[in-house]
Amino acid sequence: MGTIRLVVQADDLGMCRSVNEGIEHAIVDGIVTQTSVMAPTPWFVEGASRIGRLGVTTGLHGTLTCEWRNLRWAPLSTGASLRLGDGTMRRTVEDAAASIDPAEAVEELRMQASRARACGLELAYVDCHMGISVPAAFARTCADLGVRFIYRGVEPHHVFDSLYVLSMASPEDLGARTACFVDWLDRLSDGVHFVMTHPAAASDELRALSDPRDDNAVWAEPWRVADLAALTDRAVRDVVTRRGIELVSVADL
Repeated sequence: MGTIRLVVQADDLGMCRSVNEGIEHAIVDGIVTQTSVMAPTPWFVEGASRIGRLGVTTGLHGTLTCEWRNLRWAPLSTGASLRLGDGTMRRTVEDAAASIDPAEAVEELRMQASRARACGLELAYVDCHMGISVPAAFARTCADLGVRFIYRGVEPHHVFDSLYVLSMASPEDLGARTACFVDWLDRLSDGVHFVMTHPAAASDELRALSDPRDDNAVWAEPWRVADLAALTDRAVRDVVTRRGIELVSVADL
């Protein structure tokens, strides 16, 4: 008999309280199996406390950028190349890739890992916030921690039979996101599959991250709330049960 194994990852733990709340909900009442943590962010300690109580697998969401207009965070380390003029992180992966000194990126990611472990978290993998801006720094962090990167582009990395980005499913019709996810789950073949998600609880805090006119405004509240709804929907749980899909984290692989 074949086996379908599914890793369901929630990104951005620590970014804000609404994200922490949404991730906890998606673990307790949904199908999330692991979460990526952002150590430089303002709500990281609260998020780490939540996840520590749940005992869920965590990974380092290596953070070298900060994309929001109204929520800004700074590096943990002192590297000048990591910063804009106001002291906060660069806004885009492209700017980070062109501007950051790889040695300073290594030190920053090392400090992020140290903070996560100081908060009681065991790091089972490494991935990146927004994109791979400094590949060598992420590879060094994986080597230091003795773990793999989640995505292709950094060695060593995990290999999955498919990758599904829930956050970008049905972007023009968020009400159809759950149905799209159920359809994808219903068509899975044997193997190990991966789902990237960004759940969060609807709130004034989440809406305030950006201006509605910003290009990334959909990433503030609309897409995150839709992710949470899909992850906790009974129809999703039903198809997982009916097809005998095994929910796992990378620590189980």
